[in-house]
Amino acid sequence: MSEIAKQVRRRRTFAIISHPDAGKTTLTEKLLLFSGAINIAGSVKARKAARHATSDWMEIEKQRGISVASSVMQMEYRDCVINLLDTPGHQDFSEDTYRVLTAVDAALMVIDAGNGVEPQTRRLLQVCRARNTPILTFVNKMDREVQSPLDLMDEIERELGMTVVPFTWPVGMGKTFRGVFDRRTDQMRVFSAGEDRRGGEEEALIGLDNPESVKRFGSDFEQAKEELELVAGASTAFDKEEFLAGRQTPMLFGSAVNNFGVREVLDALVDLAPPPGDRPAMQRVVKPEEPKFTGVVFKIQANMDPAHRDRIAFVRLASGHFQRGMKIKVVRSGKDLRPNTVVSFLSQRRELLDEAFAGDIIGIPNHGVLQLGDTLTEGENLQFTGLPFFAPEIIRSVEVADPLRTKQLRAGLTQLGEEGAIQVFRPVAGSVLLLGAVGQLQFEVVAHRLEHEYGVKARIMGSPYQVARWVTCAPEDGGEIELKKFIDANSHRVALDAVDAPTLLVDHAATLRAVEANWPKIKFHAMREHAGLVFHTGV
Repeated sequence: MSEIAKQVRRRRTFAIISHPDAGKTTLTEKLLLFSGAINIAGSVKARKAARHATSDWMEIEKQRGISVASSVMQMEYRDCVINLLDTPGHQDFSEDTYRVLTAVDAALMVIDAGNGVEPQTRRLLQVCRARNTPILTFVNKMDREVQSPLDLMDEIERELGMTVVPFTWPVGMGKTFRGVFDRRTDQMRVFSAGEDRRGGEEEALIGLDNPESVKRFGSDFEQAKEELELVAGASTAFDKEEFLAGRQTPMLFGSAVNNFGVREVLDALVDLAPPPGDRPAMQRVVKPEEPKFTGVVFKIQANMDPAHRDRIAFVRLASGHFQRGMKIKVVRSGKDLRPNTVVSFLSQRRELLDEAFAGDIIGIPNHGVLQLGDTLTEGENLQFTGLPFFAPEIIRSVEVADPLRTKQLRAGLTQLGEEGAIQVFRPVAGSVLLLGAVGQLQFEVVAHRLEHEYGVKARIMGSPYQVARWVTCAPEDGGEIELKKFIDANSHRVALDAVDAPTLLVDHAATLRAVEANWPKIKFHAMREHAGLVFHTGV
């Protein structure tokens, strides 16, 4: 077996997804804690706590106590290299989460045991199901008074349409939460609340018929035993093929804030989550163990280091072996790069990286050379697909409070548009910039970031537009000439986005239908993929 193949087999790359406040960021920290990547966890309970979650680095996240940007962390556990991507839970940032899910091989779904399956969980799961992403389920907050585990299991199966296979089972809940019984190892792990440090062997009681368990935990253990016997008779056996196809999910219980059940999650990820697999490009299928490096930019983040105004392109390696300083080609532009300051991440801590393998996530600092969706290779002309941009649901106009800072406003919005934090549209006729978003909170975050990262106070106001559609024209229908005619005729309602893709903006769906009827050769898109392939205009 080649060295690349050996390294690929060690990789596990997964995202954590959940509804807001299910405890996803806390679980992320505890996973890092158990792997030895950090020594003490931060606190996400207080919005203005002195210590914030390790994976929440942006100022507004620290103030609000929520994650609004995806974080990437790498750690080692049981001779596996784990790449963990923490995603925003809030639905207003679902587009960022969607793009992150294109870069992972598995997902860990966190469910609040008190609230059960919530709306954002359903939406994110639909994305995973569309991609056949294997999913592990962690039922969190068992240290509170919550729904019964049998009810939760039934709800997950009913709401999410997946077969649930419990790997662990809670003993008690709330103040009488005693630990979890691991069905795979036939033992109960006993936990102490508030353990914020790694190390030390947890107490284990072997066997479901262990008299010591009944003696110590009484009716709580008796009830868990009855439930486990019921589950054993009624539930389906774990089938790895069904899991890998995204139709069956292993379920684990615990309390992230108290380190209950976290080690079992890590063990299940290492044992079950698949190593990097084949990735389809438009030209061919790319295998991870191929000797040559290929990768795709799935995320861009501006100002991770505000002092340097940097932009980091997050690249998922699809194949091969990356080495610092090697020559790589940006397929869209044909430009060559020799990145020497490539970094790996532990949230806001960065380390210079000498090498990486398929499945890893690397960060390439750049100043606008790389765009979302860019394919990087050692020279081959490949284009990975599947990185989506959705038509905005809310469109606003933006002005600068101080006209002397117009240049800074445009520079800031250009960078925020390129990273996908918001969609920025420049009208073909007119000077007022337009912003497009999925949810209102995105506008608040952009205004906050413009002020604190770029020194620009912006006024975000209403606009006459409610519907946006990207426009293209096939070569057989006249191509660029027909598209230019359309843009000239509709210049009062056409704008260019961050990658100069022309976009029609209208006030109502009825207006859109009328425009579509008048221009039968023009195609109107509610979603675009990588613009460099599809959109070319003479504008």
